[in-house]
Amino acid sequence: MSDKRCVVTGLGVVTPIGSRLDLFWENCLNGKSGVRRITTFDPSVYPTQIAGEVADFRADELFDSKEIRRSDTVQLYALHAARMAIEDAALELGRLDLNRCGCVIGSGIGGLRTLEKQHQILLEKGASKVSPFFIPMMISDMCAGAVALKYGFKGPNYATVSACSSSAHALGGALRMIARGDADLMVTGGAESAITPLSLAGFCSARALSTRNDEPEKASRPFDSKRDGFVMGEGAAVLILEELEHAQKRGARIYAEFIGFGQSCDAYHITAPSPDGEGAARAIREAIRDAGISPHDIDYINSHGTSTELGDAAEVMAIKAVLGDHARKLAINSTKSMTGHLLGAAGAVECTVCCLSIANNVVHPTINLDNPDPQCDLDFVPGERREMEVSCAVSNSFGFGGHNVSLVFKRADY
Repeated sequence: MSDKRCVVTGLGVVTPIGSRLDLFWENCLNGKSGVRRITTFDPSVYPTQIAGEVADFRADELFDSKEIRRSDTVQLYALHAARMAIEDAALELGRLDLNRCGCVIGSGIGGLRTLEKQHQILLEKGASKVSPFFIPMMISDMCAGAVALKYGFKGPNYATVSACSSSAHALGGALRMIARGDADLMVTGGAESAITPLSLAGFCSARALSTRNDEPEKASRPFDSKRDGFVMGEGAAVLILEELEHAQKRGARIYAEFIGFGQSCDAYHITAPSPDGEGAARAIREAIRDAGISPHDIDYINSHGTSTELGDAAEVMAIKAVLGDHARKLAINSTKSMTGHLLGAAGAVECTVCCLSIANNVVHPTINLDNPDPQCDLDFVPGERREMEVSCAVSNSFGFGGHNVSLVFKRADY
């Protein structure tokens, strides 16, 4: 193993509260919810009729018609987020060794819209009418593949699929490649576009979603005693990771240094977390060890915070188990209170928030925390943003299947 350092130099987002980085961050700080009644299909027959849809994404203004026909929405989200991140990092592709530039982008579900549409075509019109682009439009790895094809990145390239930990695993894998010296630059993150009739039906049948249809903006309420399930979201986030000296040589602006990656498995249940948060605690502990810091160095945690009864309580127990008394001295928030749960893309969005919080010394509020759950008795930054020094931040991501990932970022000092 090398000990090369990894820094974040570019950010791009497509989210229910903004598909520009500045707009997304402004809405985060102002506590704006992106949850509303579903518009892409009629949800009236479902017990849950709300979601965090992306409202300001216009594919026909961003891509040519050929690219749109051959891409699922999930790939278009990934491509747009990657374009923004590349521009934000001020990358000059002609000056890069593209053999040393890789791409790892996670997606928990992949091209589900395409799967549903093409299955309907198969049933109604027959096998000969299924699109020849069906498979590449559907498979999860094509987000990473499409970005690499568009920009010529010839280094390590793959997808991570671990439910709601998918993009956090992608970032962790990309960090390892930079640290080992396998790449100088990694384009990494996650994308999801799974607000579809079939997906919504499945989550409703599992009774995992909030049914607060009459108050969509208040439906996602992490750590609140009246939470009744999570809210689906969609979108993408892409981060540019670079080896420190590589970034310095080109005079890059650096948001934060990426210093720690921890992962574990509950091995407990297909959907429910270990009730005592034991698996999550191991991931957090391992990330802190990998980062070479003390728990007392952490100023801020962007929680997984999905607004589920079991998940929120287990995460609080995990944080307390690892941080002890220090758990009550730091700020914790949930971006999902505003965006809903972007599933496989959530971790990348929340790491983006961590980097922006470090760069700007401010953390966004957790909205809808009106009736704190007595089991969730930490400082969740309720109601309003908080100006504070953020030198070290942790992002937690946990997924169905018992997957746990914790990532650590700090202010770059060099």
